Amino acid sequence: MHIVLDESAMAAAGQGNVLASRLIHRAHAEADWHLYAPTCALVEADRGRPGTAEHLAALPGVTVVDLDLPAALAVARQETWALAHAAHTAQPTPDRPTGAIVATTVPQQWEGQPVRVLDLTP
Repeated sequence: MHIVLDESAMAAAGQGNVLASRLIHRAHAEADWHLYAPTCALVEADRGRPGTAEHLAALPGVTVVDLDLPAALAVARQETWALAHAAHTAQPTPDRPTGAIVATTVPQQWEGQPVRVLDLTP
C-alpha cells in the first residue's frame, strides 16, 4: 500500500487524528505499507502548524519526497506547490505501477485531479 500525505493529512496527524495515526502506525509496523511526505506539502503543513515537518520527518515509516526536476516541473504548472507535489508523488512509477493514494482531510480539493483519495475526516 502506497499512500501520499497531503498537507491537511500531515496537520491532522499532528493534531491527533486517529485515522492518520493508524496510517503512520501501519507504515512503521508493516513492510508493505509506505507513507510519503512530499516536501512542498510538508512545508505548507509546517507553516500552518509549526513543528509538523520535524515530527513527520523523524518518523521511521514516513519517506520524505524531495523536489527533484520532474516534480519541480509539475509544481511549476500548478497554482499550489503542496497540491502539485502531492499529486506528482501519487502518479505511477516503476516502483508503484498503480500509483499511490492521497490521504487528506479535505477531499473536495482533489476533485478533478487524476488521483485516488483516502478521506481521513473523522
